[in-house]
Amino acid sequence: MNTEHYKAKLTEEKTRLVHELKSIGRNVGADDWEATSGTPIDTADETEVADKFEELGINDAVGGELEKQLKDVDDALAKIDDGTYGICEVSGEKIEEDRLEANPAARTCKAHMN
Repeated sequence: MNTEHYKAKLTEEKTRLVHELKSIGRNVGADDWEATSGTPIDTADETEVADKFEELGINDAVGGELEKQLKDVDDALAKIDDGTYGICEVSGEKIEEDRLEANPAARTCKAHMN
């Protein structure tokens, strides 16, 4: 298996995820992100405050999913480094190449997908 190919795909995905996270929040620690909204609430009227709280809720939900994806990508990159990339976490067998092409951060083979 050409792990360099997958490492490049994962690195590209990591860059995209971090960019998306920065667009809806800010980094508050190693892998921790906090959702934000654009306008400061203290300068907004009542309607703007409600809109900002709604935006914050949406950003928080989206950010949670992006953080999960980023963790999966980071875990996959670590597996490449330690030589365990492409091994199903359930069965210990190889993950199919077409599955890794579709999702380079896949943790399981097709038989053990969700």
